[in-house]
Amino acid sequence: MLSLSVVFWMYVILFGIIGGMRGWAKELLVSFSVILSLTFMTLIEHYVPFVRDVLPDNSPVLFWLRAGILGILVFFGYQTSTISRFAPKMTRERIQDTLLGIFLGAVNGYLIAGTVWFFLGEADYPLKAITAPLAGTPAGDAALKLLVYMPPRILGIPAIYFAVVLAFIFVLVVFI
Repeated sequence: MLSLSVVFWMYVILFGIIGGMRGWAKELLVSFSVILSLTFMTLIEHYVPFVRDVLPDNSPVLFWLRAGILGILVFFGYQTSTISRFAPKMTRERIQDTLLGIFLGAVNGYLIAGTVWFFLGEADYPLKAITAPLAGTPAGDAALKLLVYMPPRILGIPAIYFAVVLAFIFVLVVFI
């Protein structure tokens, strides 16, 4: 059996490697797609009556809705076309681009894997293959401590709205 915290850090490292290969500009768009998905989920959960009034917070249906929204927006974030006309503006040196890509890729791993893990915890781990961390064990305590720092908890209301505004400002200043 593998601890969820080990799986989480494996994904952070894997996404960091992928980010180093893709470059910082493409990874930044993925970060923005995760922020957009968290904002969209927040709006749905607070303003759509069916989701707000009918689905409880620990509902497996709500987990799959959240995971689906995150998956779709992350998929399209990773399907960016080549941004060749912006290349001189966005890259200076190859080593700097790679290092910043590794950092942003690791941040994306944290955002994606952390968000899915947080939603699994909120839904009381609806998948049979994944069990909740056991409190009182070293691995379980480490996993429970990590859950406090996951993106949906840190980027709650109003922080998620500020994150979207900052992302749009960055897109306007850098990409346009």
